[in-house]
Amino acid sequence: MTPAKADQLAILAQQRDDLHAERRRIEKAYALAVLDHVAGYVRAVIPEAVYVTFAYYGNTRTLDLRGVLGAQSSPLGACPWLWDSSDEDDRFAHHSAGLEADLQEALAPYDSPAWATVSRNSASDGNSWLLELPPPDRAARIAELVRMHHPEATAVVVDGRSAGGRVLEVVEGVTEDGSEARARSRWPRECDDAITRLVAQIFALPVLADRHLVPTYGVYAPCDGRGSSDLVRLLPLPPTA
Repeated sequence: MTPAKADQLAILAQQRDDLHAERRRIEKAYALAVLDHVAGYVRAVIPEAVYVTFAYYGNTRTLDLRGVLGAQSSPLGACPWLWDSSDEDDRFAHHSAGLEADLQEALAPYDSPAWATVSRNSASDGNSWLLELPPPDRAARIAELVRMHHPEATAVVVDGRSAGGRVLEVVEGVTEDGSEARARSRWPRECDDAITRLVAQIFALPVLADRHLVPTYGVYAPCDGRGSSDLVRLLPLPPTA
């Protein structure tokens, strides 16, 4: 192979890899957009909805919709049933076919971010899974979770690299000399998982990334020793009640 042909082959291979990566990004964004669509029309009919439950068959990658559940009344309590798919006369029955198809689409890619919202239904012994509906405002929910442990937080520094949405630091106003007061996060694993999941979703949805994530231009050198990157962003936290 001549050097010119080798160069052309290398260029085309790089273009192919770039297109593949772009396709994966678009597929992830589309899966989350479908998930948001599902949450919108489920809550329009059942405002107190928190979970959608279904049976999943890994060999065929298909699912059977079971119903819609509300929030647990206590950590040990079961999620209340708000709609059962077997009830054909219920107010939500005519949505069931569309909901099942949309869930199937949101979970179709193996690496769909929607899978991060799925957990086994511990109240059932069988093939039963719960998909937690995304909050109407992810940034507002992140602010609530962060301020449960950092009441003075004004922003978080987030990393969209390998971890998807890891919080590197919390910005807690300014110090006496006018510089930013930054600290490592102080919250339990369950809270960290929820925040990471929501931040990753903001990174994955271009419209939300453009709205909520601010480039740092190398200003932030994370205290974990990792170098800065264009995927290290500042996420200002909106006011909470």
